[in-house]
Amino acid sequence: MSGLIPVAEALRRILAGVREPVEAERVPLARAAGRTLAADVVATRTQPPFPASAMDGYAVRAADAGRPGAELRLAGTSAAGHGFRDALKPGAAVRIFTGAPVPEGADAILIQENAEALDAAVRVLEPAAAGRFIRRAGLDFGAGETLLRAGDSLDARRLALAAAAGHPSLSVRRRPRVAILATGDELVLPGETPAWDQIVASNSLALAALVEEAGGTAIDLGIAADDHAALEDAFRRARDGGADLLVTLGGASVGDHDLVQAALAREGLDLGFWRVALRPGKPLMSGHLGGMLVIGLPGNPVSSIVCGLLFVVPAIRALLGDPRAGTDRSEPALLGRDLPGNDGRADYMRARLDTGPDGLPLATPEDRQDSSMLAVLGQAEALLIRPPHAPPARAGDPCRIIRLDRRLL
Repeated sequence: MSGLIPVAEALRRILAGVREPVEAERVPLARAAGRTLAADVVATRTQPPFPASAMDGYAVRAADAGRPGAELRLAGTSAAGHGFRDALKPGAAVRIFTGAPVPEGADAILIQENAEALDAAVRVLEPAAAGRFIRRAGLDFGAGETLLRAGDSLDARRLALAAAAGHPSLSVRRRPRVAILATGDELVLPGETPAWDQIVASNSLALAALVEEAGGTAIDLGIAADDHAALEDAFRRARDGGADLLVTLGGASVGDHDLVQAALAREGLDLGFWRVALRPGKPLMSGHLGGMLVIGLPGNPVSSIVCGLLFVVPAIRALLGDPRAGTDRSEPALLGRDLPGNDGRADYMRARLDTGPDGLPLATPEDRQDSSMLAVLGQAEALLIRPPHAPPARAGDPCRIIRLDRRLL
């Protein structure tokens, strides 16, 4: 469509506009949850640092415990944190517990289910095989091994790995500061009583949630009236607050009451593009205001949330130095009902999911797709992607979806 750029090109330009990641800072491991690594994490130690038993039983020499009925004298005990320090001698066994060091000289674990405890000895009921039930030193990782990469987001499992690798603190990117500005005389805050011709603002709350989940810090600039002075004051507050990214909601088009783009231009906006071949979300804008990245989202609530997922979240991940910031998060699915051919805009339809043949999701688009309908979006489980100029499709045809109930990272 004339004057509209494709979704992929819009995302490419936005990510290219992230000139460099935000700076790094070091934080204690206990405060690193949800942060993004600024440097690789390399193991400072080997894990496990010694051969360890994987089961409760007896550490033995396989040659001594190779036949049922063999009796071995008990030489001591090896428990986690209280290892048996002496070497195991022929004909002996050491009582051992899960995670404990395997004594020098032992090469097998006789699990307790296959043993009979005697007064000062143990009888073999089933032979022990050499190497079985022993976790070799370094089975998990070795000192000097790179375990996590810069750009990784730190969740519970990655924090556990960093801790096991011997790191009390980590180098992470500071959280990008994202200023969010709702615009329009028609908006009031939740809890306020709207006039007959007003509505309650919801977009800024939704975008703030996306920002925080993506790893940023949301700065609420409130609601700016349809007035150049009010808008320019908000832009200055964003810059004075050190925002890395300014997200405006509404007013990005060029109608008589759409003042955002003009007000930004008066402040020195270097406009990258506006208008994308996308439904919902055609009047999308991006550029720079000095060193601050600007993304102008449509005012319709569904449009702003969909565009937030498609463009704002990747921009934040790029500011965090995530090399996967622009990765396609869609997955294959099957169409749940017939659809007519599409026009020149990519369509991100709100859909519900069921389980289809071969375990693939079955995506059925909602009947109502108006970009103002938050109730439909709230009940949807995925966005069903229809490419520009897609031909008519039948139920059961392959399609692609982006799940809405999955974490962004």
